[in-house]
Amino acid sequence: MAEDAAVVEEGFSPAAQSPLVAVTFQRNVYRKEKYLEAEPKALGITQIGLSMFKMISCAVFLAKGLSVVSSDITFFISSLLVVVAGSVAIAAETLHLPTLRACFGMQIVACGASIVNIVCTLVKMEQMPIYCWEYYYHNTTPNYEEICHQIEKIHSHFFAGGVLVQTALLAISVTLAVYCCKVVNCCAPAPKVPVITVQAPPAPQ
Repeated sequence: MAEDAAVVEEGFSPAAQSPLVAVTFQRNVYRKEKYLEAEPKALGITQIGLSMFKMISCAVFLAKGLSVVSSDITFFISSLLVVVAGSVAIAAETLHLPTLRACFGMQIVACGASIVNIVCTLVKMEQMPIYCWEYYYHNTTPNYEEICHQIEKIHSHFFAGGVLVQTALLAISVTLAVYCCKVVNCCAPAPKVPVITVQAPPAPQ
């Protein structure tokens, strides 16, 4: 009787110690598939598309002499990092663990790059075009002042839209980074799920 009591005290329950029922804790083999819930392909393509749009827009401004090269170099580099992060996010759909870890790292970098781009876009928005007003007093075109005001409004609206785009890219990077973190378990050990195994009783002889 004493030995039977010891068995009950050490186990979780009498049923857990029964030879017909076994309770074990195992890692979830489908844990990596949680990354697919973030729709990484769609978000990765969005990252690439929006970043390429901003890079092309910036290149057009540079080609027309409407921007400063020194301030655009940082913007180009940051946008390129976001493009790379989007590509890695798409590649991580294979659920290969090293690729998922690379995706997590690149999304963290993309978060920083998006913040840098937000700051750069805000700075550009404050730099109103002065080329129009340089010729204001030497131009006899009717309504020339109104034209300059319209150019300023377009400039302000364009870069305000750029801030929204960079904010969306930041949100996408944070979302993918969170899902990658859950999969690669960089912040906490992998959770274990209880597995109950029920064995059929032996057939009577």
